[in-house]
Amino acid sequence: MNFLHRQYETAWKLTDVHLAGLTTDECLWRPARSGLHVQQDRDGHWRADWPDRESYDLGPSSIAWLTWHVGFWWTMVLDHSFRNGTLTRDNVTWPGTADATRQWLIGLDRQWRAVLRDLTDETMQSTRRTRWPFTDRPFGDIVAWVNIELTKNAAEIGYARFLYAVR
Repeated sequence: MNFLHRQYETAWKLTDVHLAGLTTDECLWRPARSGLHVQQDRDGHWRADWPDRESYDLGPSSIAWLTWHVGFWWTMVLDHSFRNGTLTRDNVTWPGTADATRQWLIGLDRQWRAVLRDLTDETMQSTRRTRWPFTDRPFGDIVAWVNIELTKNAAEIGYARFLYAVR
């Protein structure tokens, strides 16, 4: 279990590096004509695109979409593993600014750390809490998946920030 905690710490440090100083302009910038992004609806909520497939021809995602994606899957894991599990993708919107997004993700980090502190070896081996994004696997697989997904998304955010900086 300690190795998963250490791995998470590394993933979060990478994420924190790429969130520091992030601006709303960077978030809303589109690196190409096509790619996953967010749009503001009539009610002022920022809704994320959802791909019907995963392929390179979709184009690169915006930072707004990437940060929404982190918040989406993390919120879903917390809700489905430790709450009532009724949350859906449509319930998760992008906060609308870089500052609000940073606070949202920092809040999810705090919630996740609290969860990790309380996990026992028995819980990590049990499938009881494993309800999203997969089932019938030890909860330790969810913890490992969070680490990988966070690292992947942090790297994508960082790469998009490099592109923005030299646009």
